[in-house]
Amino acid sequence: MAGIGDTLIATPLIRELRANFPAAQIDTLAMWPGSRDLLENNPHVNRVFQKNLIKCGKAEGLKFLWALRQHRYDVSINTHPQSRAHYRIAARIAGAKLRISHEYECFNVLDRLLVNATLPQDYTRHSIDNNFDVLPLLGAAKKSSRHSMELFFTPEEDAFAADFLVQNKLAGEKVLGIHVGSGGTKNLPLKRWPLQQYVALVAQLNRERPDIRVLLFGGPEETKDHAVVLASADRNLTIEAKTKNLRQTAALMKRCSAFLSVDTALMHIAAAVQVPNQIVIEAPTLNVTNWPYGNPFTLVKNPVVNGRGLDYYRYDGGDIKGTREELIAAMESVTVQAVYNTVNKLL
Repeated sequence: MAGIGDTLIATPLIRELRANFPAAQIDTLAMWPGSRDLLENNPHVNRVFQKNLIKCGKAEGLKFLWALRQHRYDVSINTHPQSRAHYRIAARIAGAKLRISHEYECFNVLDRLLVNATLPQDYTRHSIDNNFDVLPLLGAAKKSSRHSMELFFTPEEDAFAADFLVQNKLAGEKVLGIHVGSGGTKNLPLKRWPLQQYVALVAQLNRERPDIRVLLFGGPEETKDHAVVLASADRNLTIEAKTKNLRQTAALMKRCSAFLSVDTALMHIAAAVQVPNQIVIEAPTLNVTNWPYGNPFTLVKNPVVNGRGLDYYRYDGGDIKGTREELIAAMESVTVQAVYNTVNKLL
């Protein structure tokens, strides 16, 4: 029920649950439509429920969660990282007998009344590995020695991506995918690399590396930002990836030669679909628990953050630490030339 990227992070655990309990009914509950999209066609999931419990209001949300009780779940798992108490309240209302969660810095007496099995979180390991700690509580164990985040595309989605490349004369070209956005809750937009620096980067790439085609990825919330980038770009070399949903976006990302972003849901999608030459700009929210999993990546270091992500952001339900001005300055400290040099070297 947390971010879209966290949905992908949960998929290796879902696979292990299915391997351990092949006859089980495994349902998922997602907050965001994009999370639901990523779970569609997953053969290890029986049903995907989706409800935005923030927007729907308390009465409607309570009615929805209460209806889940009819399924008489034996177990519910709040996967890592879901630190806010709201997720455990939802689990309690849904009524599973065994309710599992990791313990976060914000854990209190209420949280221990809402769940009845807890695990310590470990900031030295990826969230995927934190999630595997759930298995012994169920009398289960890892069946596979290697794991990856999983997306299962339909033939129609693969065909869409192939047709998009042909129609936009991108087939056979070097394609750099870029996501200029990030999560929009709390103060997470402050981890974005400044838009004007993306503008300058794309202009420089168009000018000095015309063999690279730039493809801008994002949803409706990025439309205005894309327009700003395109206004200063060579429109023969830079286009917007217009897709109907996150699944089409992922299918198209799979065909990129490289992908650039901060730590966002699309960063995790890029890792899941094994985009080569993945580039991540270091933001205050980046730490070992949310690195791109199972995909080699190049980090553009942030001189201010400098590997101290946990000083800025932990799973305590709160904002990124620091004033707005401090966080903007931190992201501005990553220069256009540093990012350009990384792209230029990899492509």
